[in-house]
Amino acid sequence: MDSRKKTEPQLRALEILSNLKRLYPEATCSLNYQTPVQLLVAVILSAQCTDERVNKVTPALFARFPDAKSLAFAEREELETLIRSTGFYRNKAKNIQGACQKILKDFQGEVPKTMGELLTLPGVARKTANVVLAHAYGIIEGVTVDTHVKRLSNRLGLTTNNDPVKIERDLMALLPQPDWETFSISIIYHGRAVCKARNPACFSCQLASLCPAANSNQ
Repeated sequence: MDSRKKTEPQLRALEILSNLKRLYPEATCSLNYQTPVQLLVAVILSAQCTDERVNKVTPALFARFPDAKSLAFAEREELETLIRSTGFYRNKAKNIQGACQKILKDFQGEVPKTMGELLTLPGVARKTANVVLAHAYGIIEGVTVDTHVKRLSNRLGLTTNNDPVKIERDLMALLPQPDWETFSISIIYHGRAVCKARNPACFSCQLASLCPAANSNQ
């Protein structure tokens, strides 16, 4: 992003980012993991499920199947039982095993470090790939767009799109690359604490002055 020619939306996005950094200085990925493959699995499990629930499931899961090889060759029924409470457990188990089998076959047992390679893994789209790259490898490749990022980005007027890929593209154009994941994580914190799907707390929101949705409700 050219610092000499910032547009009004870019300037507002930067102000939002600055406020988010101030509000959530310690914001980080809330999933518990020890290795890149464990992070990959945790993110797959987090689809349509809270991170809190995933963190209750993964200790027993990773104690039993700690790495790509053990997950790849796990008995499907046992794997499904361990992850059942995260929802959609059959499809998640299938994707976890498919991803781990491909990691063993094509990537020497290591979670790949590029967006293109990660997207070849079953169950992995850009959201999952962005989280793994940023938090396992420190590689900022894009903006992680989950339900909170989607909701808040629209309310804040940073996008008018509903498709996650288009939302990501819009946010990448507004924000500096080093802060892409910081923005995502901070927005997620804000979505959980303040700007909830129902009854957002606009009256106490410190982003309200920058938010078209909040101003329209006044």
